[in-house]
Amino acid sequence: MNTENLITKLEKAKELYSHRIKLRPFAIDDISDVYEYASDDNVTEYLNWPSYTKFEDISEIINLYYLSKPGVWAIELQEEQKCIGAIDLRLSEDHQKASVGYVLNKAYWNKGYMTESLQTVISFAFKELNLNRFEATHYIGNEGSGKVMQKCKMKYEGTGIQEVFIKNVFRDVVHYAILKRDWVEANNN
Repeated sequence: MNTENLITKLEKAKELYSHRIKLRPFAIDDISDVYEYASDDNVTEYLNWPSYTKFEDISEIINLYYLSKPGVWAIELQEEQKCIGAIDLRLSEDHQKASVGYVLNKAYWNKGYMTESLQTVISFAFKELNLNRFEATHYIGNEGSGKVMQKCKMKYEGTGIQEVFIKNVFRDVVHYAILKRDWVEANNN
């Protein structure tokens, strides 16, 4: 698989659309929207990064993490033209697979927005990048994230007991994945 070709395709994928969601590059103008979810302890509880208590730190976060690499999209609710979260596609070119991370403003939980966003990224990974496998994980306690994966037809593959040490706690990690052949079959029915 041509690594440069995949990166180029990812860099060119500036915007992806679904019914209600637009996945687009972040902009400094998103600072207030990002602060809204990045400062919420309920939202960041299962993330690798802490809640940000200083508004001025958000521009640094946007520059360091959201603008510095391809495959990181702002989740924009088209109706409101508001950034309600982020989704991050992480390529593993040598293995023809990708994994994903995501975060969503709590005010928009349980409305199907993250499922719609994840489905859009999975579709892009299989159709445009021609990957073979797509993976995601969540920590025990964050079952809402697992439900999003299940709704996207991802299959449970196992749980790594105390697999990671995050925020001074050993976390059990639940693994999900979907293969391209299974995604094609699920979308042809």
